[in-house]
This record gives sequence, C-alpha cells and structure tokens, in this order.
Amino acid sequence: MTVPGSPSIVRATVAADGRLLSADPPLLVLQRQAGADLEDMLAVPQLAAIARLSSRLRTPISRPVVAASRNNLIDMWVRARPEGDHVDLAVIDWQERGEPSSTVEAGRRDADLAALGEGWGWAIDPQMRFVAMFAGEGENGALPDPPPVLGMRLSAYFRLMPDDLGEMAILEGLALRRGFTDQLALLTGASGAPYLLSGQPIFDLAGRLTGFRGRAVSDVRDTDESVAQESGAPDLDIIPQAFGKRLDRSLRRPLGRIIANADSISAQLEGPLRPDYADYANDIAAAGRHLMALVDDLADLQAIDRPDFSVAVEEVDLADLGRRAAGLLSVKALDRRIEILAPGAAEAVPALGEFRRVLQILVNLIGNAIRYSPEGTQVHVRAGSHAGRATILVADQGPGIPAEAQAQVFMKFERLGRDDPGGSGLGLYISRRLARAMGGDILLESEPGEGARFILTLPLP
Repeated sequence: MTVPGSPSIVRATVAADGRLLSADPPLLVLQRQAGADLEDMLAVPQLAAIARLSSRLRTPISRPVVAASRNNLIDMWVRARPEGDHVDLAVIDWQERGEPSSTVEAGRRDADLAALGEGWGWAIDPQMRFVAMFAGEGENGALPDPPPVLGMRLSAYFRLMPDDLGEMAILEGLALRRGFTDQLALLTGASGAPYLLSGQPIFDLAGRLTGFRGRAVSDVRDTDESVAQESGAPDLDIIPQAFGKRLDRSLRRPLGRIIANADSISAQLEGPLRPDYADYANDIAAAGRHLMALVDDLADLQAIDRPDFSVAVEEVDLADLGRRAAGLLSVKALDRRIEILAPGAAEAVPALGEFRRVLQILVNLIGNAIRYSPEGTQVHVRAGSHAGRATILVADQGPGIPAEAQAQVFMKFERLGRDDPGGSGLGLYISRRLARAMGGDILLESEPGEGARFILTLPLP
C-alpha cells in the first residue's frame, strides 16, 4: 500500500525455480545491468537469496539489502512473501548512495549517461577468467578491438586502477562475493578512454559462487570539478553527497573490521588469552560499536534534515514490530536484569508506516528505557489504538523526566546533562522526525520518580 507523496514501493515476482517473472522498472534495470532479463534467473544475488530463503521457509522475510547498479550502491529494505508457486518481492525503501543533490548535477549526470550508452557485457568465472562477452546497445556498446579472449584473465586484459582512497571496488566485490561498481580500468597496452566496470556475482541453486557478470562502459565523463562551479551550483549542495560517501567508506568499513577482529580476539578462537587481554578486546569491540552507532546517527541526521526527505509507507503491525524490537534488545536487557514485557504473540495492531523505520524507532525507545532503568525493573511495550490512531507505548520504571525538561529530550545532541558514553543525543530527535514523516508523532508522559512513557502514534490503515 502506498500513500500519495511517499516513495513508490518497487515490486517483483520470482518463480519457485528463481526466474524473474515480473519487475517494476527500477528492479528490471538492475536485472538487465547484470546481463539477464525477464524469464531469466534473478541475477541480483542479494534479492535472489531472500527469495530463496522465503520460498524454502514458507514465511515472509524482511531485511536490509545493499545492491550495486552501474552508477551507485543502492540501499534497500526488502520484504519477501511466498504466494503459492512464487515469491512476491517488495522494496519499500530505495536509496541510491551518491544520488545527485542538485538539478544542475542531476542534469550533468543524465548527459553523461546518454554519452556512455549501455557499454558491452562480460562474464568471468571465480578465477577471473573471461567466459563470455556480448555487445551492448549503441555505438558505445561495441566490443573493443581487440576483444578479450575466452579463458584470458580479466586482470591481464584490463589494468585495474585504484580510486582516490587507494581501494579497488572489484577486489572488494570478489573478496566479499557481492556486487561492485565504478571500478576504473585501462586496456592493457592500448590507448584511449578508460572504462568503468560494474558487476554482480552469480550463484548456483546451492549458493556457490559461479562467477560475475557485468558491464564495461567507456568513461568519457568530464572530471573537471570546475564545471559544477561554472554552472552556478552552490558548494553546499554537494557537501552532503561527498560527506555521506566519505562517512561510509572512511568510517564504517574500518570500524567494522575493528569490531570483527576484537570479537575474534575476545572469543579466543586462536587459543587461550590472559583474562585481562580478553577484557581489553571486549572493551575495543564495545567502543567500536558505540562509534558505529554514532556514525549511523550522523548518517540518519544528514538524511532526515534534507528538505526532500520522505519515507515509503505500507501497512505494518505495531504489535509484531514491538515484539521484534524487544527480541533484538533482549540480551542487553538481560545483562541489566531488566524484563521486557512485549505484546503477546496473538496481538496485532495494523498501522501505516515504513517497516524498517518503525522498527528503528522502537529499538531506540526500548534501548533508552533499558539504559535509564534501574536494574531488576521492567520495561512495558503495549500496542493498541486510541482516538483514531494506532499507538505503541514504551514505559520504564526509571527516574522520570521533569516537565520543564521534556521538550529538550527531542532536541539534537541533548542528553539532559548525562556524561556517560551511552548515546549521541540524536536518537529521539531522529525518531520523532521519522514518526512525523510517516504521518505520526512521538509523545512523552512522565513525572519525576514515576518513569517515562514514550508513545509512538501512526495513522490507521
């Protein structure tokens, strides 16, 4: 279900054997960029994996996905639902990283794409040897002269070039078995315009990687940044895009490696350690997760403060989302001997909202309740409806919030004088902005000494 003014939900239908039966244009473009079409096997591996899992388990599945198009990485929130002999896919959030932030830049990229054409296609096996080449559309779709020879390694035909951060997208894609885009490459021993390579991994029905299929597009774009300046595009329009890309590549990736390595050391997978060394590793992992949460908050802040920010809206179940959020935080609550009383398994409260964003709000509200509650207390999560609105309440037994401070808790970076490392002071600000973007709100009821009750309201279907 969509609501006027919200982003459209992108849908597709996948057969039981993995063939893409139908797809809205954005997903069909991804399928074709991966070298396939309708009635072919779904060639976007992340979506294919969700469809297979939903079909095998015969249950709906919702999860985030990052896919690669020819020009961008695409963050999606995908829901798969088995229906008879097929699976229905619905992408309820589609965010392209590096999407143009001004009409001037957007027009420039459209002109670039028109000049680039579709390029020519290639396929390689897991050892990076060419197994197929095929011409694309238009003049730029012609195979180069000379074309690669079957069995030749891709790295022998192309000289792969690092980006401005010294990284190679194709090597990361191969290592992590995921799609890549914008890998700069030069023909070995030949002159002419460089190429941009993009590709998607191919898996068999058993989930084994069988190679990559992708495109090689002549990179004839003008890289002189003065073009944007001469066009009159203000610098501020470009800052969010560059900031978001740097944030993702310069912070998230190294933090992820730090956390993973610290967890491995703490788990003593390579042998026993002194207890204090294992504790140091635990501290490093905890600090890394805290920094990752700050990065996520800053990325969300960047998005929701943009004037064009909007959310996708569909029918969700607030009681189910309350149970999911409580489950995600059950270990954290157990560590502090706090009991989360979630809605019962038979409860259902339909509402209109974006599944991923509502879950994000509830995880923040319940996480705050756990953080500020005394050990050995309870956090209540109750879903219902009131005054024509769907509601879900999160109540704790903490110290409460004075009336004069209640408006402050929804401000940016406000933590009411707390100096512990428990949060960024952005969670409630982001949560209320998200709730209002979905046509709802977050209300606060509290008295000193009587805990706090945060109530998320959303429209009824």
